[in-house]
Amino acid sequence: MSILEMKVPSPGESISEVEIATWLVEDGDYVEKDQAIAEVDSDKATLELPAEASGIITLKAEEGDAVAVGQVVCLIDTSASKPSGDSPAKEQKEEAPKQEEPKKEETKEAPVVKETKKEETYASHTPSPAAKKILAEKNIEPAAVSGSGVGGRITKQDAVEAKGVPAMGSSVGSGSRAETKNKLSMLRRKLSKRLVSVKNETAMLTTFNEVDMTEVFRIRNKYKDEFYAKHGVRLGFMSFFTKAVVRALQLYPDVNAMLDGDYQINYDFCDISIAVQGPKGLMVPVLRNAENMTFRNIEDGIATLATRVREGKITVDEMTGGTFTITNGGVFGSMLSTPIINPPQSAILGMHNIIQRPVAVDGKVEIRPMMYVALSYDHRIIDGRESVGFLVAVKEGIDNPLEFLMNGDEKKALEL
Repeated sequence: MSILEMKVPSPGESISEVEIATWLVEDGDYVEKDQAIAEVDSDKATLELPAEASGIITLKAEEGDAVAVGQVVCLIDTSASKPSGDSPAKEQKEEAPKQEEPKKEETKEAPVVKETKKEETYASHTPSPAAKKILAEKNIEPAAVSGSGVGGRITKQDAVEAKGVPAMGSSVGSGSRAETKNKLSMLRRKLSKRLVSVKNETAMLTTFNEVDMTEVFRIRNKYKDEFYAKHGVRLGFMSFFTKAVVRALQLYPDVNAMLDGDYQINYDFCDISIAVQGPKGLMVPVLRNAENMTFRNIEDGIATLATRVREGKITVDEMTGGTFTITNGGVFGSMLSTPIINPPQSAILGMHNIIQRPVAVDGKVEIRPMMYVALSYDHRIIDGRESVGFLVAVKEGIDNPLEFLMNGDEKKALEL
């Protein structure tokens, strides 16, 4: 017998332990080499654990266990041969003969008893003093209880057995009051600590503005079919906002910086983190060197990263090292919010839903597609001038993308 000990590999730098989220196989199953046998949660991502060899597996950890990197989580008997066909249990289940239905016996119809409706009297639904006290304690309306006493009066026993409608104004409901308790995943626990630390350790402020999406809508509607036919990816709003953010970061470099103790680190590149909702929570994969990307590159990059997040295939490296974050609460219907900084970054842009609103344009009222945008920033290194100026630069890019984001040529910018 040849036994292979499978140990937890290191999912990334600075990660010392992971949590067994789900076993994808059962104890005693035969597994193939490189087959995904478990999903493990680190404090940064959910990763698949592949089998290192083929054989019969023996599990050494339970779902929900926190295991250290390098710890043995299962054994694989590599000398075991692959079973042929279906398992005996399955075959036995399939071959099990159908049980014959028992013959129906002739039953005589029971005589029908006619119910006699009790006549309402002055005493109907009137509780005795003892019954009244019990009903009050149970918050039950007397009108919902049928009394068995003289004239329909509610007796003490009636009140004890009553399961009527709660009294008017009562806070006690008649629905289910069950509750469940589930342990938070390692990713969610780490995220919780990080968010609290951001609130406690940064001087976070938020500034707001609004953008007019008219021109973005026009360009997108005009070229979206041609863009998709040529590049195989849809032209969305995120490429416009990413372009606008990159331009604003280049104009206000302190927003593209972060603190390291007593030092401020500025970057001459723009690695943009894009918040994506996945099955395990909110993930922030990074577009590297977004300042060098075209509209097609950005849309293709976001689509690829979003797919990897939703399929649970995103890696720690793909979510590490962003210098600025964009999050879009508008896809869930949010009108306005104050996004929280993604540490160790110093700022984050929040997008929101697009609403047709009346606005003043050249002295006239017009209906325009408008969006509120919010910039949360760390006031320790970003002053009001930089934060407001940054958001105004984003507004310029969205209000007039042809001039500020496309150098006056729509088709060339879209590579059409």
